[in-house]
Amino acid sequence: MMMNIKKQSSKLVKPFVPTPLTLRHYKIGLIDELMPCINIGVALYFPTNSNHDAEFVTRLEKSLEKTLTRFYPLAGRFVNKTLTIDCNDQGVEFIHAKVNTKLQDILAPNVNVKFVDDFIPSNKFSIDQFHEPLLTVQVTMFECGGVALGVNVSHKIVDASTLSTFVSEWAAMNRKENEIKFTGPGFNSSSLFPGRCLSPLPLPLITEDMSSKYIRMIVSFNESAISKLKAKAMAKENICTKYYSKVQLVSSILWKAFIDVDRATNNIPKKYILLQAVSLRGKMASLVPKNSCGNILALCATEAGNAETSEELADLLTNNVKKTINIFSNVRHDTEDGQTTILNAVTLKDVNIPESTHVFTVTSWSKFPFYEADFGFGKPAWAAPPSIALQRVACLMDDAQGNGVDAHFMVEVENVPYFERALEIISYAD
Repeated sequence: MMMNIKKQSSKLVKPFVPTPLTLRHYKIGLIDELMPCINIGVALYFPTNSNHDAEFVTRLEKSLEKTLTRFYPLAGRFVNKTLTIDCNDQGVEFIHAKVNTKLQDILAPNVNVKFVDDFIPSNKFSIDQFHEPLLTVQVTMFECGGVALGVNVSHKIVDASTLSTFVSEWAAMNRKENEIKFTGPGFNSSSLFPGRCLSPLPLPLITEDMSSKYIRMIVSFNESAISKLKAKAMAKENICTKYYSKVQLVSSILWKAFIDVDRATNNIPKKYILLQAVSLRGKMASLVPKNSCGNILALCATEAGNAETSEELADLLTNNVKKTINIFSNVRHDTEDGQTTILNAVTLKDVNIPESTHVFTVTSWSKFPFYEADFGFGKPAWAAPPSIALQRVACLMDDAQGNGVDAHFMVEVENVPYFERALEIISYAD
């Protein structure tokens, strides 16, 4: 039987408390301006339980209303002409759906990769058209009583950390632990990094007409695989790093694989660069609260140079990220020099990237507490992002146990055989 998701209802949910006129126009920040007009999101899969009475969906809707009181820009609409959010409380889209299958069938290995996007609202390759809701939520009920909760939001005003904060606060509200008594500053990226009317960064988008040429892959590295990678890296001679995070180890494996695929399919010598997003929360000399909302990040660029092994690449990545964090530890966001440093870091002004450069990007969602999101009916059995509408970009998430890593990325269909033969990734991944 083919899986069929049937929409039961769709409505616009508005903040429980109307947004004051004094907060009507939210000017997006410097880093927000540079972000692409795409969406980011997550799907959380909750196992079978008996806590779904007739009011189950209504409670999620009502708790969402209250959560939007703090996250009020998400209920507005983006105005491209003025680079502002019109916080008019027009609402976020809330979808209730049912699916004719059981959760365990979706979570089976080699099956989940095919259906993740079906549980996250909005087309994975659609570009935010500005007049649409900035946030869409889909609650899907399985035949067994399991639930998939999908969240899709504009990257124009939200990064992964903000997405995680939103999900956590909504979960707490649904458990009735927060009666609109939020902690933290809320959306403050524009006050931290005032906008400069900049255009979005040019990024290699996967458009609708290109989508058939790409296939999604999920490669899982469990705790045992991570331990083997660490042992192999530590045993390598001429390696400077004494400690490797699981994120840097997996990033180096993926980077090596993408480099090998490019070399196998193109004979033109290239420069290889890996970009990593680094959150600025809690890392700057001036106070940037860890629960700040908006796009609050910089980019760290690492060149492969003469590195030939994944261990050498891991060494380069680890040391370069440390260097970047050390630089920002001496930067104040509330100075002109600090703002310029941040702008240069996001636009890669000081990085030489010729047109022929092969750029691979890794965004890490490791340590974001998606698996701790308890809405009152238990914690999710699995969490996954939607397909990424960008070429050569991987998203890393913790596995359900917290010690492994799930890597999500898109690969050109014609390159899949090359990628599957690309060395260590097959040897160490489940």
